[in-house]
Amino acid sequence: MISDFHTHNPNADNAIINAEPHNFAPLPGKFYSVGIHPWSNQCTLADVKRLVALSSHPQVVAIGEAGIDLAKSALPLDEQRRLLIFHALLAERRKLPLIIHCVRASHIIAELLKELKPSVPWIIHGFRYNAAVAASLLRFPCVKLSFGEHFNPEALRATPAHRRLAETDCSLLSIAEILTLHACALTPPHP
Repeated sequence: MISDFHTHNPNADNAIINAEPHNFAPLPGKFYSVGIHPWSNQCTLADVKRLVALSSHPQVVAIGEAGIDLAKSALPLDEQRRLLIFHALLAERRKLPLIIHCVRASHIIAELLKELKPSVPWIIHGFRYNAAVAASLLRFPCVKLSFGEHFNPEALRATPAHRRLAETDCSLLSIAEILTLHACALTPPHP
C-alpha cells in the first residue's frame, strides 16, 4: 500500500515518486507519477509525446505533477492552463489520478473542475490553503487533498479522512513523521 502519495525522493518506498518525462528512469518495485511541472523550463513536443507514451508504463500510477503556479513559473498562465488541461485529459484517458501543483490558483483549478467534469481523482498536493479554500475544492467529488510537512491545521481537520492524503514532497522528514504531525493536528486539545 502506498503511504507517501507524492515525493521527489527517488529512493522512497511505499510512495509515488514524481518524475518528468525527460528524466523517467523507473527502478524495480517503485511507483511513479509522470508530468510536466509548471516550473519546468523544458516543455517540448518530444516531452509531450514521451509523457503520452510513459502514461501507459506499468509503474506509472498517476499523471502529474502538473498545474498552475501564479507565484513562480517558467511558463505564461495560458500555457500552464493548456498544459494542465492536456494532463487532465490524459489522466481521464488512462483512468489515472491527476496530481496537481496549485499556488495562488485555487480559483483556476475550480474553474477547470467545472469545465472538464473529471471522473478520475484530482489530488491537490502540498495543500497549504485554509479551510474555506479546502471546502470550496472539496465540493467537487473527485478532489482529494494531500498534506505534507507544512499545512493549515484547520484545512486538515476540514478534510474528510477518505479525501485526505499524506506526502513528503521535498521534506527531509519521513512519511511516518509527517503522519505524526497530522495526527497531532487532528487530535482535539484536552480541556
